Amino acid sequence: MSKKDKYDPETIRRTLARMPEDYEPNIEKFSYKDFAIRTIVIWIGNIIGFLIVAPFNLGLYVNSIEMAIIVVTLVGIVNALLWPILTRVFMPFFVYTFGAASLIFNALFFYILAFFIKGFEINGPALFLVPFLMAAINTVLAGIVTIDDNSSYYRGITRDALNSRRKESLKQYSGLIILEIDGLAYDILMEAIDKDYMPTLKGWLDKGSHKVKRWETDLSSQTGASQAGILHGNNRDIVAYRWVEKDNDNRIMSCGSFNNTSIMEERISNGNGLLTDDGGSRCNLFSGDTDNVIFTLSKALNIQKMFNSAWFSVFENPNSFARICVLFLYEIILEAYSQIKHTIKNIRPRIRRGFIYNLTRAGTNVFLREVNTHTIIWDMMNGKLDTIYATYLGYDEIAHHSGIRDEDSFRCLKTLDKQFKRIKEASKYSRRDYEFVIQSDHGQSNGATFKQRYGISFDKYVRSLLPEDMSFYSLINSDDELRDVFIPLNRQITYMRNLYSNSLEYIEKYSPRQYKIQKPENSEVIVLGSGNLALIYLTQWSHRLSYEEIISYFPNLIPGLVKNKYIGFILVNSKNNGAMVIGEDGINYIEKGVVQGEDPLKNFGKNASYHLKRTNSFKHTPDILVNSFYDPETDEVCAFEELVGSHGGLGGSQTRPFIMYPSYWNLDGEIVGAESIYKILKREINNLKLRE
Repeated sequence: MSKKDKYDPETIRRTLARMPEDYEPNIEKFSYKDFAIRTIVIWIGNIIGFLIVAPFNLGLYVNSIEMAIIVVTLVGIVNALLWPILTRVFMPFFVYTFGAASLIFNALFFYILAFFIKGFEINGPALFLVPFLMAAINTVLAGIVTIDDNSSYYRGITRDALNSRRKESLKQYSGLIILEIDGLAYDILMEAIDKDYMPTLKGWLDKGSHKVKRWETDLSSQTGASQAGILHGNNRDIVAYRWVEKDNDNRIMSCGSFNNTSIMEERISNGNGLLTDDGGSRCNLFSGDTDNVIFTLSKALNIQKMFNSAWFSVFENPNSFARICVLFLYEIILEAYSQIKHTIKNIRPRIRRGFIYNLTRAGTNVFLREVNTHTIIWDMMNGKLDTIYATYLGYDEIAHHSGIRDEDSFRCLKTLDKQFKRIKEASKYSRRDYEFVIQSDHGQSNGATFKQRYGISFDKYVRSLLPEDMSFYSLINSDDELRDVFIPLNRQITYMRNLYSNSLEYIEKYSPRQYKIQKPENSEVIVLGSGNLALIYLTQWSHRLSYEEIISYFPNLIPGLVKNKYIGFILVNSKNNGAMVIGEDGINYIEKGVVQGEDPLKNFGKNASYHLKRTNSFKHTPDILVNSFYDPETDEVCAFEELVGSHGGLGGSQTRPFIMYPSYWNLDGEIVGAESIYKILKREINNLKLRE
């Protein structure tokens, strides 16, 4: 058998499938020459990195080049001998420090050696700078000297597969890998493919192995609602990214909170999630009812579920994590350059991006990306999991701050395409077949923010429409006090605007005044933003106020909102007419199917009424739900948060994600709502098992 045939994917798969439990790998034709060349080049590079730091008086002292060679050699030997043991003993520490512990151990090796070797001292910044610089050079040189060395790659993949084999019999049916690109709209995907940013996905489409289809999110076009629907088949009562629960002491729930997502999952789960049968969750908000989780927010507080053997693929050797650190630092530099470029070129819209965001971008677009790819490949080599759902967060984060079509955003998609290529190539050497789905949970829509357009933030604008003794962020008052207020005000509702013409006349003729807020920190109203969706809760009342109550208590509020040209519509609930969608020039009584004046939903899609009716029935829908304007000519919205690319409500590409699926799947018809994606994926997972 030739060397090429030996590492042919099908040959490897057949070997893995029939290997006995006590089989040990015996990889023939190992090139000691290639191995020696790679080792020597990297060894020399590490010595150079060691010597670069020495002259800068950062805490490193070596009395000769010979001493540097000795120290570097000894550290390499110690790492080779002790690292596998340290990884298994200290894995929880590695994970909870996001891998920083591996750098600490490297520094510790140097520090201990300094006690035993005369002519070598290290302390202070050099303890961390030296290992990091050595790792950087190691990473660069390793990439250079192993380029196009396919046999080395195949050997590594084969060895990992053999080492991760299981005693259980090999599953004969295919598994399913679902890779989510957070926040990528269908239109942007196709643009990226056309511009050759994603050649791997383009190849799948060109070869006919996959098809791509657009689907439509629910009203809340954000990850919390979408992943609840996709992973659990239920996203009811998830109003937005954040909402207030009046019946729970005005608790603010957030889809980005450890505690809150755990509570949400308890509410939405029926035990039959997408990943309930031998599934794995990687970098998701919810688990899909599996215990095999990595960086899954709803399970993050359960330490016992935080670790599994797939983590060893990330920390299998110190250089593995060091490579991630180098890429992390490079991403920080890229973001700094991007900020300078956007300023010099005066790219608009533009928001302020501080250094903390540099770290956030590097964390999502490098660290979590690499963890995803490493662990997915390990899972495929292991062969146990039937379904893996992993989210790549980088594009969403970058598009929020740079824009959905910015060069940074497309560069991110290019790196993700390379990850998908790595995973697809690795699947050729796994113990079983895997099929692939690439999809997104929502899109994003671009545009200058409400504050940039109007001059003040949305919450300040809302404050200006309320009486000056009305304050923000306070606790609810007692029921007795509320009753005293409610009864006299209730008498003012004698002129109820329950006729279509009267309601519209009220909106059109009312001239809002502006009030000052003296004490916004002691609130009786809570205003939350979720992209271009905003939620207004009047927290003095424990129930959701009706339209009639709102215009009686706060006659300035609704007209002031809908007459702002940057607001598209608001949703309120009427005692007499049910759900009302109000715009500046018209009202849509969506439960009655009656439109008075100009339909405020005319630019928001044919299913807008359906989505709003559904949201209106949710338990914690706000007193007033506000959606920004949408301009179909410029394809722009305005976020109520300071974001360039935004999502969370209706308008534009934020509600148009995609699913790229095996071409033999039958996905005819319109796909509306995240729960529909759950049904499709669950059906196809079951179909794969039937094909055994």
